[in-house]
Amino acid sequence: MTSSTVHDIPLINFLALAGPAIVVLTVLFYWNLNLGKSIYALARMLGQLLAIGYVLAFIFEAQSALWVLLVLTFMMLAATWISLNPLKGPTRPLYIAAFFAILVAGSVTLFAVTRGVLEITPWYAPRQMIPLAGMIFSSAMTAISLSSERLVSELKRGLAYQQARTIAFNASLIPTLNSLFAVGLVSLPGMMTGQILSGVTPLIAAKYQIVVMIMLFSSVGLSAVIFLFLSKKHFLALYAPATVLHAN
Repeated sequence: MTSSTVHDIPLINFLALAGPAIVVLTVLFYWNLNLGKSIYALARMLGQLLAIGYVLAFIFEAQSALWVLLVLTFMMLAATWISLNPLKGPTRPLYIAAFFAILVAGSVTLFAVTRGVLEITPWYAPRQMIPLAGMIFSSAMTAISLSSERLVSELKRGLAYQQARTIAFNASLIPTLNSLFAVGLVSLPGMMTGQILSGVTPLIAAKYQIVVMIMLFSSVGLSAVIFLFLSKKHFLALYAPATVLHAN
């Protein structure tokens, strides 16, 4: 591979990574940990990424706004479902709140990036729109997971809703803030690394990564705020008696 091009990776070359992976799997086996789950996760990852590669190749070739909107809708629905997994028995109002939070926070952030910063033309350009939307929706999903789980935990401890909400919002920001502190010092993020490997100059790659980091910070914060606002009545109805009991 030259310094200015990225070549296709033959599937056989992935065997070079088999050694380290087998070591980890061996440790899991001898320590009586969940070996099957790890093997399943690796196999599923392989299947999912190869499948999405073929799907994206079709969508990129089609250049259709409808296909892009369908993909974005599916991504938001999946993110909504996964975001509430930490909670036991999430109800329809919570799913609605999570979906609306991802929709609004994601749309605002995605519009700002694609139209304001990158000036993508056409507006639905799938090669840019889908990867960016994936990063935005994924970060929003994680923010809702962290904030909802922490909110429930603090309410069960008997804290007033305002206190619990503040702690939950702060918890949702911690991974993103850690990334902001570490980027360029501890790690080179995936997008920047990929661009450098493809021949883009480091300074241009750094500018794009700055856009991505601000984009993720915005989507995380906005989605958590919107979700916490919309779900307030639901959580108060469930945990207000506990807070009153602890307060007394």
